[in-house]
Amino acid sequence: MEIFDSHTHLNDDAFYEDVASYNEHAQAAGVTRIMNVGSEAQLNERAIALAHRYENMWAAIGWHPEEVATYNKPAEETLIGQLQDDRVLALGEIGLDYHVDNLDAVVDDQKKLFARQLAIAKDLGLSVVIHNRDAFEDTYKILKDADIRDIGGVMHSFNGDPEWLKHFLDLGMMISYSGVASFKNTHEVHDSVRATPLDRMLVETDAPYLTPEPHRGEQNEPANVAFTVAAIAKLREATPLSIAEATFANTNRFFGIED
Repeated sequence: MEIFDSHTHLNDDAFYEDVASYNEHAQAAGVTRIMNVGSEAQLNERAIALAHRYENMWAAIGWHPEEVATYNKPAEETLIGQLQDDRVLALGEIGLDYHVDNLDAVVDDQKKLFARQLAIAKDLGLSVVIHNRDAFEDTYKILKDADIRDIGGVMHSFNGDPEWLKHFLDLGMMISYSGVASFKNTHEVHDSVRATPLDRMLVETDAPYLTPEPHRGEQNEPANVAFTVAAIAKLREATPLSIAEATFANTNRFFGIED
């Protein structure tokens, strides 16, 4: 069984000095491919470095909405240059995050940054990795207005109900599930897991965050995506192998990785 962790952060300080060990853990758990995702200058650089250091890793880079204050013209020029790297397969994570203390002061800037990066992705023909926290309506509107189907995207760590699931599926989006799908009381996410077409599903850890059961409360790592696969299989009355095989193929297809 092979699993693709479609969204993780081995470029984070929690892992970066010992990536080899975490990669070994992942391989032992059947997690043979890893997408490291950036969110600002240093994490973007590290994601690219890891993609060149490890054959089983690739990078997605972009500017996270929480980092909107550090985005400027030089940062954009650097980002556009980095997006030309052949180990960078998507622009992300980008989007909206309304779970911030100073939302009124930054909401317009977040929307502008989101729309600008979508335009860059379209210019470069790159798919996008979408971060959405407490911002379903605005995220959906901006993606729809951008005609996102032209390039495609994935809703990272989807935590919406089946109604929102349908809206994003109608935009042509892929849907990625994290350890949240394994939590006992996330019933709306469970319903969405059951309703997601198998050919539109990805799995991820978002490590070091969102550790799945039975290790919730511990630091997450790519190896743990196997527990998310198992949780999804149980919800769908399927086998872990069938979920692993489908999401592995879907992730390769989405990011344009050829065996």
